[in-house]
Amino acid sequence: MNTKSPFTRYEDNNNIWLSQQHEQAFNFTDYGVQPTVLNSEAEVGQAMLQELYSTAKSKNGDINIALLGGRGAQELHRLLGELAQSSQQDELLGRLNVFTQDALAPLSMDNSFSFVRDFERILGDAFFKKIKSFTPMRTDTEDIELALITYLTKLEELGGLDIFFIGHGPEENQASHLAYIKPFSGAQHHHIAGIIPISSSILEHHISKFKAGGSLVNERDEKECRSAQYILTLGPAAILQAKKIVQSVVDADSAPAKIKTYANVLNTPLSADKEEAAQQLNTNPGLWIRLHPNTKSFVLPNLEL
Repeated sequence: MNTKSPFTRYEDNNNIWLSQQHEQAFNFTDYGVQPTVLNSEAEVGQAMLQELYSTAKSKNGDINIALLGGRGAQELHRLLGELAQSSQQDELLGRLNVFTQDALAPLSMDNSFSFVRDFERILGDAFFKKIKSFTPMRTDTEDIELALITYLTKLEELGGLDIFFIGHGPEENQASHLAYIKPFSGAQHHHIAGIIPISSSILEHHISKFKAGGSLVNERDEKECRSAQYILTLGPAAILQAKKIVQSVVDADSAPAKIKTYANVLNTPLSADKEEAAQQLNTNPGLWIRLHPNTKSFVLPNLEL
């Protein structure tokens, strides 16, 4: 435990996980997943935007969201960027506290394989000028753990996430990751965020999804990206404590492994035995989404459900 930090530190097999000092009660209920199949990425983007509008109507004050990198939320980001070009939704945009959810480190913040650069490319300058705040995970510092604690402290002070926009990443053995919680990284329900050794699967997934998403990348940035040693990621507690999860899976055409890995999450109930369930979740972190009571999962027909 780090006495200088408001978070409890766990280290196991080179995985570092942080937990809140005052853990919230864990309601172990498997709610399953009920996917909504839409016809196009444009429809998925609209559906995600409607979830943001719904949250805005249901509460007063700030709205805290975690942006999803890669292709899954690009249509949402294009819509938000268009809205920022007018004054139509300035009141809503001015309520947004925006966070990133994962990153590779060390990595310069202006690297073209950084989520920050990709968000700026699609959302545009006007969006970032109009929102209330933008808090990325810092990957350009010598003390990435301290930087992560600073990020988490702000997230906690603001009351946690109202919407966690999340994806679904394929892993070996038909497993999957949420954010960048990789299989066998030891993530538990009370872990709010982690720093874990990078894996070849997530590195290749990260690079390929940036290229598939149309990012303007170059060899120098790719070389730096391939030298990253760690994954920074929000953990299961951030997922479970978010008021709403909005998942989007739109790229099974370029990542066909998702057909089987998403089906596994859809069709794999969690054991009623908590120790067995913990083993299932460690083996296949994509299953964490089944434990959230307020989840929307927007997918395309190419998932072949």
